[in-house]
Amino acid sequence: MSVKVEQLTKIYGEQKAIDSISFEANKGEVLGFLGPNGAGKTTTMKIVTCFIPQSSGKATVCGFDTETHPIEVRKEIGYLPEHNPLYKEMYVKEYLTFIAGVHKLSNKRQRIDEMIERTGLGLEQKKKIGALSKGYRQRVGLAQAMLHDPSVLILDEPTSGLDPNQLVEIRNLIKSFGKEKTVIFSTHIMQEVQAICDRVLIINRGKIVADDPIENLQQRVRGEAIVTVEFMQKTTIDKLRNIEGVEQVESIGDNKWKLIASAEMDVRPHIFNFAVKENLVLLGMNKDLFSVEDVFQQLTRE
Repeated sequence: MSVKVEQLTKIYGEQKAIDSISFEANKGEVLGFLGPNGAGKTTTMKIVTCFIPQSSGKATVCGFDTETHPIEVRKEIGYLPEHNPLYKEMYVKEYLTFIAGVHKLSNKRQRIDEMIERTGLGLEQKKKIGALSKGYRQRVGLAQAMLHDPSVLILDEPTSGLDPNQLVEIRNLIKSFGKEKTVIFSTHIMQEVQAICDRVLIINRGKIVADDPIENLQQRVRGEAIVTVEFMQKTTIDKLRNIEGVEQVESIGDNKWKLIASAEMDVRPHIFNFAVKENLVLLGMNKDLFSVEDVFQQLTRE
């Protein structure tokens, strides 16, 4: 594995930011790292990238210990923090040349040209970073993170604040990097998780509450199933709650409802019988998996 965390703990005063967490991330995998604000995501990333030390436990990157071999760890990691720290007065190519110098790259010009092409910065390379849109500044951040060809890419909220077109572009970039690198990807945008990630790790109050492939994660919530139904006529929540097997009811539009039921029972025949009994025209009925957002809310609920 590229990243291995074992019983990692970080204490600030009397507060445990992370509490004995363990996980692994492998090459060719995009790991979605999720959690509410203050759950411990950024703290974990800062320890793995050698920005801060842990209180106890161990973290290794490509076999190098973050405490005893921090220089070797940094060589293996490309890091894009939540607040992309760029020199806005520098030109794009000038900045990447500076970063290449920091890494002492022997093939400096070749790597800069490769990253400019791969991140779509060709038309922007002679502009000042401060004159770029946020989407293009994120591309510059990704280019600098990948410039030294690291084995591990750690991205903290890389799509925050982007417009829909920029989201798609950055998403595709991250997916392409994930085919050849280990990517740990932190975000609050659940659609991004489902679109990009192979596996999801959820942390809450400093503890890991889920670590599953994305398809398995959607089946975790209390063995429940979702059925969406739409009627032509109006009905009430109280009536829908009385359908056998239905546990929760939520209105999601005009005469459209989300019913949460036990996964052990197929409630669709009971819904059909309810419609007949109530003289309702059933326009549609679908049984769905929980979304990642549903699972996240269930596992991190106060």
